Amino acid sequence: MEYMENRELEEKEIKGIFTDMLKYAPSKLCGMLGNVITVPIYTSIFTVEQYGLYTISIAMLSFLCIIFSDWVGLSGLRFFRHHQISQDLPKYLSTLVTILSINMLLMFAVSFIFKDSLYNFFHVPFKYFLAVLFLIIPVAVRALLSQLLRAQLKSLSYTLTTILNQFATIFLAVFFAKFFNMGAASILLGMGVSISLIDILLLYQSEILKVFKFQKIEWKFILPIIKYGIPIAATSLSAWIITQSNKFIMNSISGFSKAALVGVGYGLTLPILMTLFAMITVAAIPRIINLYEGKVDVRPIISKFLGYYILVALPVITVMSIYSVDYTHIFANAKFYEAAILVPYFAFGVFFLSMTDYTTLQYHLANKTHIEFIIKLISGIFGVILNIILIKKLGLVGVGIATFSANFLYFLLSAVIVLPGLELRFPKSTILRILLAAIPVGILTYILKAFGTSISGAIQMPLILVVFYLVYYFGSRRIIKTSD
Repeated sequence: MEYMENRELEEKEIKGIFTDMLKYAPSKLCGMLGNVITVPIYTSIFTVEQYGLYTISIAMLSFLCIIFSDWVGLSGLRFFRHHQISQDLPKYLSTLVTILSINMLLMFAVSFIFKDSLYNFFHVPFKYFLAVLFLIIPVAVRALLSQLLRAQLKSLSYTLTTILNQFATIFLAVFFAKFFNMGAASILLGMGVSISLIDILLLYQSEILKVFKFQKIEWKFILPIIKYGIPIAATSLSAWIITQSNKFIMNSISGFSKAALVGVGYGLTLPILMTLFAMITVAAIPRIINLYEGKVDVRPIISKFLGYYILVALPVITVMSIYSVDYTHIFANAKFYEAAILVPYFAFGVFFLSMTDYTTLQYHLANKTHIEFIIKLISGIFGVILNIILIKKLGLVGVGIATFSANFLYFLLSAVIVLPGLELRFPKSTILRILLAAIPVGILTYILKAFGTSISGAIQMPLILVVFYLVYYFGSRRIIKTSD
């Protein structure tokens, strides 16, 4: 009887996740579109050096947000339901706001006390350094409020604000660049104005002001947030080391122009692919957390959605890598075409990095995020060492190899280090069906690449993907009928 009830609950939640995915889909697809058009727009407007400066400034912004703000929002998502059930949301929200405010004050204090060291470390003009510091305030507020929206399962509201923020930032950045000739600073200013307006909208959508009251905070609220959030911040910092440190290393060795190429390779892969793939996790993780809090075995659901992820991600990344030159020529200005070298390395690095959302979820459910921090830190340090060694020897190819290797190591460690009772079963039959479907599609790809020169890469790429999914559903599924 209990098994039947759990099975019915599992099926109900899977349907709920798919429903939420449909609601989140517009935000993720529009976000992906925004990331796609950002690269050609910005690479056309800015010089190589200015784009390199923008790349370094955004990497600096993400570095400071990881330390001082992002983890507070993620803690808000993780414990919102628990405090909602306990009927003490006002105190909990007051605690989150207090922690975030203290973090902002601490950030400015540290930044001005150690401004010379930080300025030299990030190697950006001082006005950009100041602009990034002030930009973090609206970014931090947005991070907290958007996570609270997710915790409330207000997927449509989340979708609306994400779309508005994405396109408002691009529009304002182009406006400031064209009419005020502000260079890379126009993007930072556009982000500041756009995100500030979005923060006001998020306050209205989340209805937090109806619940929020300044109350005396208690340590029993602070300690779980810190215990959960600080390892997440450390883990995110390790991820930053994996994905962003290569820009700083390249900049210190070869200057802003080469860092710009790394930025283009990054812009053509990670933000686009992560946005697309997050369509699954952004809907699934809040519900999985709620199920786990309700003492339900969530492993079958995680395994099922891991299979969906591989089915979506692997063909897309493979085609993108095979057609990396065509792909770069479509979306980047001619002066950045050399970045095509990085696309296969970065794309497959993203594949394994995104897969760790499923393999590391066990640490979040068990509140043992320190494990995730340790394995990501090991991977990050490994990546930095490889970057320093390989960039000097191989240039851009060295960046690609180092980044892919660090991401793969992170995935490998997360798949090996498993917590009792949270073992993840890999979707073997889904993977086998993908491999079977890949055989005829691989032959088709070879024919198109060798003899279909009259057909542009822009047409060949979607054609191959359509053929693959048709073969998968009507061919391989007939051969292998078992389900994961």
